[in-house]
Amino acid sequence: MDNQITLKEKIGYGFGDMASSMFWKLFGMYLLFFYTDVMGITAAAAGTLFLITRIWDTFFDPVVGAMADRTGSRWGKFRPYLLYMALPFGIIGVLTFTTPAYSASGKLIYAYVTYSAMMMIYSLINVPYASLLGVISPDGRDRNTLASFRMAFAFGGSLLAVALMEPLVSTFSEGATPQRGWQLGVAVIALICVLLFLLCFAWVKERVKPTFEQSASLKDDLRDLWQNRPWWILLGAGVAALIFNSIRDGATLYYFKYFIQQDAAFVLGNTRVTYSTLYLLIGQGANILGVVLASPVGNRIGKKNTYLYAMVIASVCSIGFSWLQKEQLALIYVFQCIISVCAGIVFPLLWSMYADIADYSEWRNGRRATGLIFSSSSMSQKFGWTIGGAITGWLLGYFGFQANSVQAHATQQGIVLMLSWLPAGGALLSILFIVLYPLSEDRISLIDQELALRKQQLN
Repeated sequence: MDNQITLKEKIGYGFGDMASSMFWKLFGMYLLFFYTDVMGITAAAAGTLFLITRIWDTFFDPVVGAMADRTGSRWGKFRPYLLYMALPFGIIGVLTFTTPAYSASGKLIYAYVTYSAMMMIYSLINVPYASLLGVISPDGRDRNTLASFRMAFAFGGSLLAVALMEPLVSTFSEGATPQRGWQLGVAVIALICVLLFLLCFAWVKERVKPTFEQSASLKDDLRDLWQNRPWWILLGAGVAALIFNSIRDGATLYYFKYFIQQDAAFVLGNTRVTYSTLYLLIGQGANILGVVLASPVGNRIGKKNTYLYAMVIASVCSIGFSWLQKEQLALIYVFQCIISVCAGIVFPLLWSMYADIADYSEWRNGRRATGLIFSSSSMSQKFGWTIGGAITGWLLGYFGFQANSVQAHATQQGIVLMLSWLPAGGALLSILFIVLYPLSEDRISLIDQELALRKQQLN
């Protein structure tokens, strides 16, 4: 068996999260705006839609993880999901951003159906993809490298989606409707994502085989997870961090369209780059810088401390947004950069902490559940976006938002709150959770030593 992890395989593994992140960025940045300003759904109704559809899908993730743990095929446990779900992922993604010629209630029902289907397909491909990290190589150094490739390609995918989306919509809307522009723009991104998933399937190998086939019931697996206190704490911290991110992301286009009220920042060739696109691109670039900083800073002062400091800085800078005026674009971009660096630091640390929890679970229960543990990160991600997305829609409705109209002063100030004090509340909640997190570097080191000793005794 070839145990050498080639550069091609590392890139192939990165392609998987690049594809996932491109659509995840479309959901976080553009979907609420699409529903309100393009499809014509009210903001409050869209917020309720996010809550209802994502609640079910959030709890679907651990089921997919446990199901993948029990999958057997000639391609392994997790790779088949990449092969069979890639095309449905792309098709449903396009349908989600399609505006049907229905009545208002018909459009709302259509949005419920397509978005629910999209989130389930997302689970069926993303949870097994995440679990691949545990079976490509048994070597911890290889896993660290693969995780770095994953995060770099994930933020690269987000950057690409942000760079392409508005120019594609603008291009395809010429001589057509905005609805057609959004549909075709997303179709281009969907095609890229399908190709990336298929390359990930083709270039990655599953080398780590289970010592014995999974025999415990799903009920036993879920009971172990239910009793895992560090998992609950990290789940809370992750959900709160995603609420922080999703409220800021979901409000961005409204902030620039209805508060800043300026359009083109500059023109590159025939492409007009808007102030909102520039803001989002700066954020994605700063996210990548944060990813680069996460490992060296975390190794020096510890993951828990790094997480705490990053979220404190992010919350303070978010509050600072409340005093920024629409003419202070330079400061708006500076604050966006600082906040996004902090967010980029936080999310790789969450992944690393979930790996620590997998070790803790094995130490406590005597076995690992790779798919189930890794699915918890996706679960926290979706649950955070669920709450944050719902709150964003409801707040817009509460503040009196009316799509494609001049907003009242109170509505504009409400949108500013959604870039400042309200996400800062999510950051502060995340800080409170992580203060309670019990798995320090010293404790994890002791757990790893005991696990290694157990394996030696078994051999």
